[in-house]
Amino acid sequence: MEKIKVVIADDEKLIREGLKIILSNFSDIEVVSLCSNGKEVLNYCRKSKVDVVLMDIRMPECDGVLGTRIIKEEFKDIRVLILTTFNDTEYIHEALKVGASGYLLKDSSYELIYEGIKASLKGNVVVHPDVATKMIDNTNLNYKSNFNDVVSKYKITDREVTIIKEIANGLSNKEISERLYLSEGTIKNNITVVLNKLDLRDRTQIAIFAFKNNIV
Repeated sequence: MEKIKVVIADDEKLIREGLKIILSNFSDIEVVSLCSNGKEVLNYCRKSKVDVVLMDIRMPECDGVLGTRIIKEEFKDIRVLILTTFNDTEYIHEALKVGASGYLLKDSSYELIYEGIKASLKGNVVVHPDVATKMIDNTNLNYKSNFNDVVSKYKITDREVTIIKEIANGLSNKEISERLYLSEGTIKNNITVVLNKLDLRDRTQIAIFAFKNNIV
């Protein structure tokens, strides 16, 4: 079985090494590099295979948001999970906007981090429950979009609304196809249509759209 190749980026050596020790206990995880900022991660990705990056937000020289952006611009298939102690809505939105696959807190259980790594590889959006709650609370305060108005404005069909909801709930294409009794290819085609209608880049932005417009 090929192991999931993980890079850990954090400016604190103790945290980097601690996470490596913990994650190395999982048989299907291989921590291939420890980096202190986003640029170091990018340089490593350019020379070696990487599946997932666990990226701290606040780091010198190249922080987590910038690091995520430059990595995703060059390596679209690499998943970046933001891992931090800062439960900050602004950081959450910025990281997700530039392509992060999710946002976990450093006090998450190691099982949650492990499952987050696995889920991100399936294309799911991974968000710590506390972070999700804060996103929803913030959304309800700042975005009072009427659901019917949003559907009418973007000409979203009932099926597309359902798919948007399921993406925001963290389901993969396969899981959505099984729930809706449709082929995975049909789901992919519907997601492509949704992206075009909403002028969005990827499923992470679909999830953000769903939160902002009270679809979930």
